[in-house]
Amino acid sequence: MSRTLSTFQSDDADLIDENEIDSSLDSRAARKRKINPKHKPKKSEQEIVSELSAEAAPLVPTTLTYQPSRFEAEWLMESLKPFFDRGLITDIVELVRGGKEASVYMCAAHELLGVPYVAAKVYRPRMFRQMRNDAVYREGREVVSDDGKLIKNTDNRIMRAIGKKSSYGVQVAHTSWLMYEHNTLKALYAAGVDVPQVYSAGSNALLMTYVGDLHRPAPTLSMVELDEQEAHTLFARTMRNIETMLMHGVVHGDLSSYNLLYWEGTLTLIDFPQATNPELNPNAPELFTRDVLRVCEYFADQGVDADAEALADRLWQTYVKHGAQKRMLENLILEEEEDYD
Repeated sequence: MSRTLSTFQSDDADLIDENEIDSSLDSRAARKRKINPKHKPKKSEQEIVSELSAEAAPLVPTTLTYQPSRFEAEWLMESLKPFFDRGLITDIVELVRGGKEASVYMCAAHELLGVPYVAAKVYRPRMFRQMRNDAVYREGREVVSDDGKLIKNTDNRIMRAIGKKSSYGVQVAHTSWLMYEHNTLKALYAAGVDVPQVYSAGSNALLMTYVGDLHRPAPTLSMVELDEQEAHTLFARTMRNIETMLMHGVVHGDLSSYNLLYWEGTLTLIDFPQATNPELNPNAPELFTRDVLRVCEYFADQGVDADAEALADRLWQTYVKHGAQKRMLENLILEEEEDYD
């Protein structure tokens, strides 16, 4: 995250100057991913579950703080029961927000997680899901199993079931959709992108960082008015995140001020089920440009001038087009060296 944004430099007056970006960076956000030699890394999910297994796994409480409506109660408890069984959560506190694809709940966390609350993202049953154009995002994407591993294209039984959209195929596709978000978040968090930390995954839910406090969840950026200085700071931070994601082969695909959480001067990027690989999905260039346009539209209303199309094109050329060409050249050189061996 300390990389300089040389790709943002331009002679055009409407592009952000790199020095202005660096000087305006919020110090707290800039320090967020610095390595502390004395820092003890948080325990992995496997370590936490292993420690909890030595204790009696707590049952789902008979009374929950949050009282789900009748239609959501059954699928909510079925989705979150694995987290109760593993001892990762002890209560469902409240519904944070409902979405077209999933609902997010604030849950009380077990003390071993080191945080008081976690967010449980629970995917809606397919009958309630409103997302109909997911084929745009699935194109070129691998199928992921419930343990987070890739399913080979040579597995004809599974691929045939998905193609026929049988009940089994639909379930596999649904699980893959969820686990793809799980894997993407883990990879981006490790790369230093401002995304939630994932603690665990179930067949229909993800457990991750809760952003906010007991009294109020973090609002989306769309609900926030920024002063000019903070707007420039957060715009620079957002573009750094977009750049880092592209460097690691990820296009969000649906990024906007509605998928950015704002809390105490920092931003968190959320909602990655539709994330796509820029080199495998032919729709990726349009999706990436749309992401940058939407981000720039919000910040333009906050006083930040930027040429969104120029920024998107510059980043794409640097990390996707030229990056692919560089890898092809490197592979050719390796092949030639092998021929001489």
